[in-house]
Amino acid sequence: MLDGLAEYGYWGLLLASFLAATILPFSSEVVFAALIAAGSDIGTSIAFATVGNSAGGATCYYLGRLGKIEWLERWFKIDREKINQMIARLQTRGAAMGFFGFLPGVGDLMLVALGFMRASAPIVMISMTVGKFLRYFVIAFGTDRILSWF
Repeated sequence: MLDGLAEYGYWGLLLASFLAATILPFSSEVVFAALIAAGSDIGTSIAFATVGNSAGGATCYYLGRLGKIEWLERWFKIDREKINQMIARLQTRGAAMGFFGFLPGVGDLMLVALGFMRASAPIVMISMTVGKFLRYFVIAFGTDRILSWF
């Protein structure tokens, strides 16, 4: 399937990046590196991958927002005051944890949790996009550097 997405160029990369940022076990790095190896523009590849991956991360965040705080009280027996304190903390400094949304496995869960706990959407979206951009930036220039050895 990854080869098929690489055949669609930047749009295939956008789709692969989106799918990789959702709960689905999918890797966009293979498609990303394949496009760079095929001679695609690095800047454009980074842009398409970042947009797709950020849209997938936003999907995780907003899926988390569908959750109800009362579930924490009922299922995990967490005191309402502690929940309110955590929400207040996430509204300020904690929302910047969205930066780590690029991490494999835990990044998606972190974004869902930030949505569930009602962290500030603008801060989460900005920090998440910066993290995802930097990851693709490093991968792009790392791939380009490795290809220069051959």
